[in-house]
Amino acid sequence: MTKADIVSKISEKLGIEKGDVQATVESFMDEVKNSLESGDNVYLRGFGSFIIKKRAEKTGRNISKNTTIKIPAHNIPAFKPAKVFVDGVKTNVAVK
Repeated sequence: MTKADIVSKISEKLGIEKGDVQATVESFMDEVKNSLESGDNVYLRGFGSFIIKKRAEKTGRNISKNTTIKIPAHNIPAFKPAKVFVDGVKTNVAVK
């Protein structure tokens, strides 16, 4: 499912114009991104959390040059789904 699909479905369900829904979805994503970039997590009860994970420094390999490199410690954005969300996927989606 793409962002356009989400906008279409919300527009159909609520009877709101696609342009308004598009602006709302874009604003939501911007707010989540801005919050994470400023170091704050975003918690959506019943859905999940957008959190910042810390990655420790580690040694990696550049196999084309056969050298080792140090990968510095860094933060990455992550999504942790709520328990209700996880349980719904487990029960409703068949294992392939």
